[in-house]
Amino acid sequence: MSHPLDIVLAYHERTKHHFQRYAAGPGGLDWATQPDPFRTFAGSPQVALPLLSDTTLQTRYADLYQPGAIAPHAFTLANIAALLELALGLSAWKEYGATRWALRCNPSSGNLHPTEAYVVVQGLAGIADGVHHYLSRDHVLEQRCDLRADLPTETFLLGLTSIHWREAWKYGERAYRYCQHDAGHAIAAARYAAAALGWQASVLGDWSDADIASLLGLDREMDFGDAEREHPDVMMVIGRDAAYRIAKTSVAQAWYGKANRLSPSHAHDWPVIESVAAACVKPATQEAAWRAPPRPDLLPLANEVRAVDIIKQRRSAQEFDGVTSITADTLFRMLDLTLPRAAVPPWDAIDWAPRIHLALFVHRVEGLMPGVYLFLRNADIESKMRAELSDEFQWVRAEGCPAHLPLYRVAEADARNAAKALSCHQNIAADGAFSLGMLAEYESSLAHGAWMYRQLFWEAGILGQVLYLEAEAAGVRGTGIGCYFDDGVHDVLGIKGHWLQSMYHFTIGGALTDTRLETLSAYAHLKREFIE
Repeated sequence: MSHPLDIVLAYHERTKHHFQRYAAGPGGLDWATQPDPFRTFAGSPQVALPLLSDTTLQTRYADLYQPGAIAPHAFTLANIAALLELALGLSAWKEYGATRWALRCNPSSGNLHPTEAYVVVQGLAGIADGVHHYLSRDHVLEQRCDLRADLPTETFLLGLTSIHWREAWKYGERAYRYCQHDAGHAIAAARYAAAALGWQASVLGDWSDADIASLLGLDREMDFGDAEREHPDVMMVIGRDAAYRIAKTSVAQAWYGKANRLSPSHAHDWPVIESVAAACVKPATQEAAWRAPPRPDLLPLANEVRAVDIIKQRRSAQEFDGVTSITADTLFRMLDLTLPRAAVPPWDAIDWAPRIHLALFVHRVEGLMPGVYLFLRNADIESKMRAELSDEFQWVRAEGCPAHLPLYRVAEADARNAAKALSCHQNIAADGAFSLGMLAEYESSLAHGAWMYRQLFWEAGILGQVLYLEAEAAGVRGTGIGCYFDDGVHDVLGIKGHWLQSMYHFTIGGALTDTRLETLSAYAHLKREFIE
């Protein structure tokens, strides 16, 4: 079996959780080999970045979604620092007894953070032209190389990579999926942070993995040695007026730094992860950019909170109270934000049509009957859905739902037990206001190339980031769920074959706080000037 698509299809089947067994994993946590959560490059010149102060960036969260509402901030190193802090920086430290761990603005499966970030800059006061690695722990840029790149004025490149071992240490073979989820979350986090500055951001969809690896130095054996390798994910262009096409020609003059090894040894390695990663390598492509259709104005948000506060307070709920409800209007707005609109974050960062739809398990939404609902993010799929899903589905338009939101109740029922069972028997899927599964147009997407497998997870991660922030704005909390019984979800919905596959689960509700944990500020350990 050597064809990339065959490898991807086999990997996806192999890493499904089933009621009778879970996908292959370590079976327990070997704390002696727990990966270092921070990649560093010893010997690299460092630039300490200023931090956001409480008075920086008064941008309202609601204004992120209003084209032209936020005047572009100056293109400076301080503002790039603000973007990195909001997108990929620390949001807090948690402490329990003698154990302390960092939380970050970009979510991660198991808080393991496989995603690394690099910036490519030129002609920017205060920093050398070249490639720089972002070390979130210290809020510094580590220079990897001197480089003269052909960048448009007032733009920089943001490269995202994955270290698969960070997730595989805990989750085994399914870890590759979670790395791709995290890449999607990071894409959206970067787009939201750029929007808070009035800047644009977009994924450079034509770039190959080899282009990214070469520019960022990921293919330099001498710089990594026995350190865990990084795999290229995406390259983004960010700035006051970011272009969609960036020349890939550049010449590095000198390289600096050696990557740290994250674990002293690996108790378990999972060769199938590297196999599927090799099958999913993306070539250079020439793609026609998809454009979002005209849609009505977004449903309003009755909230004056700042974007920076929503972004920094985002947390993954660990437990819900089983009581808190939300209104139907709140749910409708959340769903509205999952639909792409021109020049509206985060969907304007990518240039492909929606390929993922939502199966909702509604528990406590005032104005909606409990049950199973389907939300179609691309109307072209509706006739196929109606024809091929369970013939017992009702397909009733949700009560009071705006006409432009294709939300259908397909089964009226108390769906709490089903939601819990399908999400690996986790109470959190039943105790919230609702939970959902993300259904990808699987076969038709992979027909364009095995590398599209990654993009399906990215899109799911972007959806998750939208829901995370909207939950915070609504006064509740969300959490992504990577553990679910894949084919169990398909059976409940009547999915036959592989034309749809569940790629990610999510849930929103009233979070319970673990009072045993102490919360510490993100960068209290640094003595650093603040951006005013």
